[in-house]
Amino acid sequence: MIYLDNNATTRLATEALEAMLPFFREHYGNASSAHALGRMPEGALVHAREQVASLLGCQTAEVVFNSGGTEGINHAFKGVFEAFPAKRHFVITAVEHSAVMAVADWLKARGAELSMVGVDSDGRLDLDELKTAIRPDTALVSAMAANNETGVVFPQKEIAQIVQERGALLHVDAVQAAGKMTLDLQGVDLLNISAHKFHGPKGAGALFIRRGLRLKPFLVGGHQERGRRGGTENIPALVGMGAAAERAKAHLAEMEGVRSLRDHLEEALLAIVPDLRVNGRNAPRLSGTSLLSFKDLEGEALLLRLSEKDICVSTGSACTTGQKEPSHVLRAMGVPFEWARGTIRISLSLETTRAEIDQVLEILPALVAELRQLRPMAR
Repeated sequence: MIYLDNNATTRLATEALEAMLPFFREHYGNASSAHALGRMPEGALVHAREQVASLLGCQTAEVVFNSGGTEGINHAFKGVFEAFPAKRHFVITAVEHSAVMAVADWLKARGAELSMVGVDSDGRLDLDELKTAIRPDTALVSAMAANNETGVVFPQKEIAQIVQERGALLHVDAVQAAGKMTLDLQGVDLLNISAHKFHGPKGAGALFIRRGLRLKPFLVGGHQERGRRGGTENIPALVGMGAAAERAKAHLAEMEGVRSLRDHLEEALLAIVPDLRVNGRNAPRLSGTSLLSFKDLEGEALLLRLSEKDICVSTGSACTTGQKEPSHVLRAMGVPFEWARGTIRISLSLETTRAEIDQVLEILPALVAELRQLRPMAR
């Protein structure tokens, strides 16, 4: 099996699994318990928070553990909505993750106004449009660190400066970026990550809340997470997240090797396959992401044929798989329909090998040619 869908999820790292196992049986106590069996989980929670804070480059008190990216996004948006009732305007980009789009719609239904900032044909954010979009009543601007489909990286320093100068708060969805690039929290007020994107377990994540920013708790009912997120902590998952965060930070410099594999794949395909577009190729991108559009082809058909060959890719975000229409990301970039519908996303990790990429290069071009011949589409 050749796994090339790491933007959807990653394999659990051995270090994370080994760190988790004792907390299922030997150290099963509640971290909030005062007795001896609660002390080990409590200490492990403290250590995991230190590991995650180190990856993010923030203070431990600024890390709120949660169940993952979607919860973090909801906490950030709904928390700001409740905390600043005089400000009812929100700004997002046209290529945010579907979780951001969904919560923005939720806020609109409750009286908030929404502005959406566009991108160019390579997925780069229009900074001039961002400047004009922010108003005196803007509560929050949300701009992802890196796009989950194209891998395009947004200029966080410039965005943070623009948002700060105009007096709004800045939220960054860093789910795809954490563990793949260095994160800069200068000027960032809120930032969310998810463990399973950097070889940690599913169901664990964190929201960075800048010190001094007071939001109402996302879940009420307990004192956990300094009163900001009630509920008994999932100690095994959070311990695994901490171990994965430490591993990710230690191997961050090695991501350039992943970039060379990705570039080898793209250059070889562009030389072999006609009518192929690499989306975002001229913009800064995450090292392991390649969003390929094959003209006059159906991406889902290509995905299924690759799956028959034991090659795992996706047609875009795993959260929107199965939709017949091209993704909102490709539409925002102005990718024509005849190209957009033939899109697959290939996402690598540190575990991807040159041999695997070479095997894909042996199989993929032939499948594309075969599908085009079997189902020619109107040109």
